[in-house]
Amino acid sequence: MDKFTTLRVGGPADYFAEPGSEEAAAALLKVAREEKIPVLLMGNGSNLLVRDGGFRGLVIRLGKAFSGITRKENCLYAQSGALLSVLARQAQEAALTGLEFAQGIPGSVGGGVYMNAGAYGGELGNTVDFVRVFDGSAVRDIPGSDMRFSYRHTRAMEEPWVILGAQFRLTPGDPKEIETAMRDYAARRKEKQPLEYPSAGSFFKRPAGHFAGALIEGAGLKGLSVGGAQVSEKHAGFLINKGGATAADFLKLMEEVQERVMEKYGVRLEPEVRIVGEDP
Repeated sequence: MDKFTTLRVGGPADYFAEPGSEEAAAALLKVAREEKIPVLLMGNGSNLLVRDGGFRGLVIRLGKAFSGITRKENCLYAQSGALLSVLARQAQEAALTGLEFAQGIPGSVGGGVYMNAGAYGGELGNTVDFVRVFDGSAVRDIPGSDMRFSYRHTRAMEEPWVILGAQFRLTPGDPKEIETAMRDYAARRKEKQPLEYPSAGSFFKRPAGHFAGALIEGAGLKGLSVGGAQVSEKHAGFLINKGGATAADFLKLMEEVQERVMEKYGVRLEPEVRIVGEDP
């Protein structure tokens, strides 16, 4: 699984599939349910840490075959495998504003909607018109108002759904102004984030009343390393793979950061990254 996650760590999965259509994905899911095989759905793997022992079950990756984006008036419908960066660019080209913040998020639409991804004050949930899901027996559209969007949480985390795509309702805007905003976000990311190393983006959720990166830096943890995993010296909210890191390295580093921040500030940091699989 290290080939399919942006952290570049993770052991093997028992089964791995990239279905070529919604029908194929539904068929895979039905077979897995009948055979009682655990299933892990993934997109770009940008918010995922798979343990070194791998995943005992079926990994379904919704990739290129699920990357279509279509426009209808002021809405863009994107399949779950479409990259958020591509979606944001297509919105700009269509002179639609509302997704500028997403241009630098490395994830896919499915994963982004699942966790209500966001950056620079924007969240996907603010623009979602409906989410198309497979609920185990049929494909249906869930209105955005029924998705219970909140900070890094959605109803999809509570239901046995597979997100197949989502429609985003946007606002007409000036493409030059949209482009300027996107360039500004890109410049800020390049200046402040360790984009040159494998990472999962912000590793921890933002605790109420604080910023995770500021707490980690305040605890003197910039540069702290366990094996090949390191707290970025550029942005303390990022845990990066300096080379040859294992999932165990990241988990030990995560625990050390949590303990030290709790000791200094009395704040418990919760991982934003999904941690799945088993140890060797």
